[in-house]
Amino acid sequence: TKFLNKNLNSPLGVAAGFDKNAEVYNPLYKLGFGFVEVGTITPKPQIGNPKPRVFRLEEDEALINRLGFNNIGSEESKKNIENNSPNGLLGINIGPNKDTENRVEDYLICFRKFHNLADYITINISSPNTENLRNFHKNEELDNLLKCINEEKKNLNSNVPIAVKVSPDIDEKSIDEISELFLKYNVQIVIVSNTTDRNRENISNKLTDFTLIRGIAFQCRDITTGDLKPLRMPDGSSSNRVFYGRNPSPADKLYRYI
Repeated sequence: TKFLNKNLNSPLGVAAGFDKNAEVYNPLYKLGFGFVEVGTITPKPQIGNPKPRVFRLEEDEALINRLGFNNIGSEESKKNIENNSPNGLLGINIGPNKDTENRVEDYLICFRKFHNLADYITINISSPNTENLRNFHKNEELDNLLKCINEEKKNLNSNVPIAVKVSPDIDEKSIDEISELFLKYNVQIVIVSNTTDRNRENISNKLTDFTLIRGIAFQCRDITTGDLKPLRMPDGSSSNRVFYGRNPSPADKLYRYI
C-alpha cells in the first residue's frame, strides 16, 4: 500500500486520540499498523474535561467520548518525537487550547513546531468536546484558517501535506462548500470523521446526565471531490470487515480508534 509516496506495510493505521502525547508510535508500528497519527496536540498542556469522560454502552455497541484534547502540550510532545525517530509514517494532529484567545494562532504555533517532524499534519476542527470548535466548518472561518495555514507553509518553505479532520454532522450544503475550500487551498487529505453529537434518540442506554453525551461512535461520512483523498474512519467499528471485503468508500486507508 502506498500513501504520500511511501510504502506502508498495512493500510490500517491508528487514529489520533490513542497516542495523544507522541509516546508509543514506534511500538504501534511493530504491532503491524501501517501509520500512526499522534495527538491531538495543543500549544500548551491541558487536562481535558472532568472525569469520568469515556463511557461504554455495550447494548448499543457504542462509546460516549468527551475527552477534551487532554495532552502534555506541544513542547513536550515535540521533544518526544525528536528523541524517538519514527520508524513508520507519522501524522501529527493539532488543535487549539480550550481557553485560548486566538484559535487560529494556536494552530499556527503547533504547525511551526511540527511541520518538519511529520509526514502530514492534521488540522482538527472536528471535536464536539471543545466548545465552538466546529464553528471552523463555517465557510468564512474555514477559509481564513486554511489561508493562514497556507501562508505559514510558504513562510516556512514547508512541503508537509495538510489534512483536515471534519465532523460527521455537517449538512449537504456545507459538504460542497468545505470541499471547494479544500480544493482551493490544496488540502491533500480529508479525515472523516469524529464522534457525532447527534444520534441520542437511537441509543437504548439513557444516561441521567445528558450533558455527558457528546458523541456516539456510529457514523462516518465521505467527502470526495476532485482529487481529494479521504481517510475513512468508521469510529467504533467492531470488525476489520468494515474495511476489508465490504468497504463501500472510495477511500483506501482506514483509521481505527483503539
